[in-house]
Parts: sequence; structure tokens; C-alpha cells
Amino acid sequence: MDLFFDGNAYWFGIPALLGTGLFVLRLIMMFAGFLDMDVELEADVDGAIDSTELLDSDDAFRLFSLQSIAAFLMGFGWGGLLGLFTLDQSPPISVGIGLLTGAAFVWLLTWLMQLVYALQSSGNVSIKDAAGKSGEVYVTVPGGGVGSGQVRLTIRDRQRLFKAVTAGEEIPSQARVRVTRVNDDNTVTVVRA
Repeated sequence: MDLFFDGNAYWFGIPALLGTGLFVLRLIMMFAGFLDMDVELEADVDGAIDSTELLDSDDAFRLFSLQSIAAFLMGFGWGGLLGLFTLDQSPPISVGIGLLTGAAFVWLLTWLMQLVYALQSSGNVSIKDAAGKSGEVYVTVPGGGVGSGQVRLTIRDRQRLFKAVTAGEEIPSQARVRVTRVNDDNTVTVVRA
């Protein structure tokens, strides 16, 4: 206990224990499912995080969230204790070390949260992405725009089947085609490639 509360150490010990306790408690509650990751204070600093890099800015890590405050307190406290006892620095220099360590913890947490949010993705492939793609006829496409067949297209490294029509002659199975248009009825218009 002397490490945290002896002399000038309480200036760093209290934030270190408080920040670490809040951070660990919040982490445990989040993993246990008691907290949703988007329950944050609504304070944000313009330009603090480029929301275009994130998938959903509403769920993005905010600068003044409970997590970032806990991370700053944790970094400030442990950095100050490091400066005070391990590096044998004066209290003002230890405050500077604590401030730098706290800012580094917030930056690290922000960076890690951006990496976590970047893992989110949608597995859906939009039919609009089919325009201009080449593929192969899977089920014969009847000619003259009467009825529909199916074409197999690769979009974003995924093979998908789409209903297809053509204004020209019938296109047999396994023929190469190119999508010229995506229609309102969720079909694609194809021509032989």
C-alpha cells in the first residue's frame, strides 16, 4: 500500500487503481454481455476520430467515453508511479510522464477500437455490383426477353447466381456472358461475351 499512498504517490496511486478498476470492470461486464459497446457519453471532439474510416460512426469509440477516461487514468497513474519510483524522478517530471503515458493509453485504445470495428463487415452482395461483370450461363437464358435463365457471376471473390434475361438470341448453358444492365425486377440483362 505504501507504493500507492506514500508521500506524493497518492497523486498517481489513486488514478492508477481507479482507472485500472474501472477498465477491468467494464471489460468484464462487456464480455459477460451486461454492457453494449455503444453505451457511451455523448461528448465527442470534432476531428478526434475520422469516422469515414469506421463502419458505423454511432458505434465508434468516442474520445470522452468511460473507456477512454479509465484508460487515461490508468496510464496517468501507472506512468506517474513509474516515473516517481522506478525512474526516481521529481513529482513534476512524473506528472509529465504520467500525462504522456495516459495520452498514449487513450491513443492505443482508440487504435485498437478502430481495428475491432474494421473487422465488421457485411457478407451481402448487392445485385447492383453485377453491372459490367462477366460470367457464365448456368441455366439457358431464353432469347427475345421472354422468360429468364441464370448466370453465375463472381463478385467480391464470391460466386453468386442471378436471374438473367437477354434481348438477343437464346444463350446456352456454359456460354460466357457480360452483364450490360441491372433491372428493377432484380434480374440482369446479359449479352454473349
